[in-house]
Amino acid sequence: MTKHKDGYLGNPNLKPVGVQQQFTPKQVQEYIKCSNDPIYFIQNYVKIVSVDKGLVPFDMYDYQQNLINTLHSNRFVIGKLPRQTGKTTTVGSYLLHYLLFNQNVNIAILANKQATAIEILSRIKMAFEYLPKWLQQGVVEWNKGSIVLENGSRILAAATSSSAIRGGSFNIILLDEFAHIPIQIAEDFFSSVYPTITSGQSTKMFIISTPNGLNMFYYYWKGAVNKQNGYIPVEVHWSQVPKYPGGPLRDDKWKTEMISKTSEKQFQSEFECDFVGSSNTLISSQKLHTMVFSKPLLRTKEGLTIHEEPIREDDEKKTQDHIYFITVDTARGQGKDYSSFVVIDVTQFPYKVVAQYKNNTVSPLLYPSIIKTVAKKYNNAYVMIEINDIGSQVADILHTDLEYEFVVKTSFLGRKGQTITEGFGGAKQNHLGIKTSVATKKVGCAVLKNLIEEDKLLIEDFDIINELTTFVAKKNSYEADDGHNDDLVTCLTIFAWCTRQDFFRNLTDMDIRLAMYQKEIDKIEDDLLPFGYYDDGIQEITVKDEDDWTGDGEDRWLITEKKDMKNWFKINTFRKIYDDGGIL
Repeated sequence: MTKHKDGYLGNPNLKPVGVQQQFTPKQVQEYIKCSNDPIYFIQNYVKIVSVDKGLVPFDMYDYQQNLINTLHSNRFVIGKLPRQTGKTTTVGSYLLHYLLFNQNVNIAILANKQATAIEILSRIKMAFEYLPKWLQQGVVEWNKGSIVLENGSRILAAATSSSAIRGGSFNIILLDEFAHIPIQIAEDFFSSVYPTITSGQSTKMFIISTPNGLNMFYYYWKGAVNKQNGYIPVEVHWSQVPKYPGGPLRDDKWKTEMISKTSEKQFQSEFECDFVGSSNTLISSQKLHTMVFSKPLLRTKEGLTIHEEPIREDDEKKTQDHIYFITVDTARGQGKDYSSFVVIDVTQFPYKVVAQYKNNTVSPLLYPSIIKTVAKKYNNAYVMIEINDIGSQVADILHTDLEYEFVVKTSFLGRKGQTITEGFGGAKQNHLGIKTSVATKKVGCAVLKNLIEEDKLLIEDFDIINELTTFVAKKNSYEADDGHNDDLVTCLTIFAWCTRQDFFRNLTDMDIRLAMYQKEIDKIEDDLLPFGYYDDGIQEITVKDEDDWTGDGEDRWLITEKKDMKNWFKINTFRKIYDDGGIL
């Protein structure tokens, strides 16, 4: 460290170590006020750079003051803020206050990119430089990525990772733009660093970001809103922000202009702070907004997540063994796609996802043992395996080597396509599992959409909901958006296809079509009337020429005596359309 009479390292705006400061009575009073009130300190002594006016005092808006008060009063805070709200400057100003008025504290600024973290630190350094000397601490170190002050406090900037602050002891950790950190890095960070933070009595963690889909940030935000994790949520809407410093608030005209310069999807994400900004997802965005995940009973490192234990026969509780169905997707275990399966309780309507497995490193040779273990746990569940690629090997090992008898088989029936079979009959080809195709995926996606949107399939699993938000229309079908995966959703589409099979209806004693569309059927029966005909209750309606009509039995439209015309037509017309497949 080098001292200069003009400041630290020749910078006259910085106070060197060891400089004796003579305080006036007014400065003492001001120092005490600043120490006790971060908002007073910021509004009176922190300066920021304005694009139009240059260096100006930081005159905070109401929502910025609310953010400062929340940070100051709570240990764990999560903020969902849109672009251009001054969130970086606001949080940086609070960190400067904490750094100056506390001794021997450590602060870490972590962002999705190291350059972003260094930019936040540079704003803090600039605000520090323009403080009066009697408010400054002597500077021990003044580096690009860190500051050390004479009071023993320091602050560093780095990219978020599991090793960024490993081994250190920090009083405050700021996670900036946390939603834009890759999910694997975010999970590694929380598993390795978070326990150390929460073990302290006064340590703080601030998570600040704009949304970017359903990821770790969404997980903690929803947990905070539902009061499940101890975080205090702070939210700002774009309409609370002035169009420009000192100007009127943003309005619908401003919104229209911004959308024209960017896009509707980008505006929804960056300004409306919408976690689900895509409009081309299989499941409607309105439904995705209402889907809420729950904390699982068990989540293992190997990839198994359990939400509900199997329900077995219990005379005291008057319960019978529940029926479970498992659908399986297989990957090669090379760290890319995931080997996944979902366990669904199909005992009654609505169906419910009770467990799931997701692992991208498990060997296909070991995978069958995992499937069998879970399947036996869930009352010898029926298992349907996708066998397009290496899945056929998994099915063979599970059925032949491990002798698990409840592996579902399919047959290929020519133009009728695949169907679930018991393994005998006139089928041209029988095999374990299902070979997915364009046709099976189309049916699976269509049925899955109805199951979820009509609340006939209950999903409270975070990973599945996350995949559904990025399962979008592509190439006349649906698949994961770029940079995401859809392995669990693939399992659900296979399950949805299975629900249309006679085997499944016999298994559950339930016709999924009738259960899903009963309201629509009732509406059709009420609304569908024969065009051009009505019964006034008096006139006899007859048909002279019987040859003019087609059909036979109940479907034959031949009236030779007075009838309840409306109800007769309604029932028989619906029966004809239903049988022809025109409705379902």
